[in-house]
Amino acid sequence: MHRSFLLAGVSLSALILTATLVRADGYQPRYAGPPPFSWTGLYIGTNEGGAIGRSNVHDPFGPSIFGDTVTAPGGVAGVQLGYNIQSGRTVYGVDATVDWADLDGTNTCLAFSGFYVSANCRARTNAFGTVTGRLGWLVGGSAQTLLYAKAGAAWEHGSLRIENGNQFFGFQQDLANTTSFTKWGWTVGGGVEHALTPAWSVRAEYAFLDFGDVNAAFPRSVFFPPLSIVPGGTTSVSNQIHAFTVGVSYKFGADGAFSTIEPSHGSIKDHVVGRRVAGLEFEGGARYWYSTGKFQWDNKAPDGFIESRLTYDDLKAHSGELFARVDTPWNVFLKGNVGLGTINSGKMNDEDWGIFGAISYSNTLSHEDSGKIGYATVDVGYDLLRGRDYKIGPFIGYTYYTQRSDSTGCVQIANPLFPCLAPGDNRLIGTQDTEWDALRIGGAAQFALGYGFRLVTDAAYLPSVGFTGRDNHLLRPTTTFFDQTGKNGQGVQIEAILNYDVTQRFSLGVGARYWAMWADGDFTCTGCGGPGVVFGPSPERVSAERYGLLLQGSYKFDSQ
Repeated sequence: MHRSFLLAGVSLSALILTATLVRADGYQPRYAGPPPFSWTGLYIGTNEGGAIGRSNVHDPFGPSIFGDTVTAPGGVAGVQLGYNIQSGRTVYGVDATVDWADLDGTNTCLAFSGFYVSANCRARTNAFGTVTGRLGWLVGGSAQTLLYAKAGAAWEHGSLRIENGNQFFGFQQDLANTTSFTKWGWTVGGGVEHALTPAWSVRAEYAFLDFGDVNAAFPRSVFFPPLSIVPGGTTSVSNQIHAFTVGVSYKFGADGAFSTIEPSHGSIKDHVVGRRVAGLEFEGGARYWYSTGKFQWDNKAPDGFIESRLTYDDLKAHSGELFARVDTPWNVFLKGNVGLGTINSGKMNDEDWGIFGAISYSNTLSHEDSGKIGYATVDVGYDLLRGRDYKIGPFIGYTYYTQRSDSTGCVQIANPLFPCLAPGDNRLIGTQDTEWDALRIGGAAQFALGYGFRLVTDAAYLPSVGFTGRDNHLLRPTTTFFDQTGKNGQGVQIEAILNYDVTQRFSLGVGARYWAMWADGDFTCTGCGGPGVVFGPSPERVSAERYGLLLQGSYKFDSQ
């Protein structure tokens, strides 16, 4: 599940090509003598973006039937401090980051047998940081773009809570252990940084952080049948983070004006921080998004312990979208997109704990043969820095996402005492409809890299996420459906696209996108207690992810 590699791996590998590729028309920018400014100096800045925590719980009882890997997506924001030394076109130095994080995720753990009441593991990361060395190479005639790699030490502060699933509605309930830790490890990564002026630069960066193993305690639980108490103990948990951030840095001791090669014509052109570009600018086009996704519904009993979980995973989709951005002469911009797609494959695991007074743990596997997705975003923002070849500014907006999936077949993979359908019986057994809407707060940046390339990044934190959904269980003897609601959730949406200007107006691009949303709420069940009887509300947690590759074509014009 290489989720955040998609955010940086594709675009970062493409960025390396900017050091060697030439324009399609055979044009290469000429060098204008020595670089007009130096990267040497002390800098400080801020960054924001998203990250995926990944905790692998090592089951002390043996190989697990399902779970043990907890993915915890979330937003990050922090600061960076460093010092560069430039020698010709080589830049080296040190860089330190500290990021606040809200990474949170749940999954099944310790599920080695269908006769053992396994647990729910919840992994969280509150903060992490790095201390690294950086080594990079300047590209472009004016040496404004730095391609760099980094490696060094990393630290993380987080926790892992291991809580037993439903033990037959009352037997030894509320057993849980929480382990908090601060752990040092190592990190590698890389990115691209572009100087807007001798003082200001913007960067996009990917980092992989590995913290090795920590010991975590788990509580005693129940094995049935035969009825026996399994004592608690400790197990090891390995922790990793994939982080993608965009940031702005200020270098001390430099002014704000400089000369740079204008990539379209190879001329020298002056730019000033915050210079307004007269007239209206428009860029719009179409994208293809190949993505995979996940939806998880944690169904909890009224007392709060997990009773069942539905996990829809590997939901591969093909979608198309239209997008546009309008920049005004007053540095205010408006942007958005709208898309539709289909889900062509996937799977669903339906887990239950302590049901019918005899089943310790059940896990049935179904297939997702059809489905659909739809989405839209709209943002309004202000460019704090804007020139002919760069734009960077904050925005506020709204996003909407809907998904439907159909489950077919039902095969028991954990407990033979609770069979489902026979293998090969692929009737429709359930449907899941979801709708998410959220406020977006974030930053957008784009800048020319030279050689006809342009990087466009967008990172948004979703501070207020709402959710509604309906799960239909079609194998029940009576009509049964679950209405789901979530409030005050959070999320993160990140994308990075590398564009190549085929002409002054038309460009092609490749990139990656990652979306994650989650919320706590309540659900009710109609039909669980008999025909038409409504049971609940009971607590729940819902979460969704979607990530994948982007291909786009766009057209732009301006009124200058």
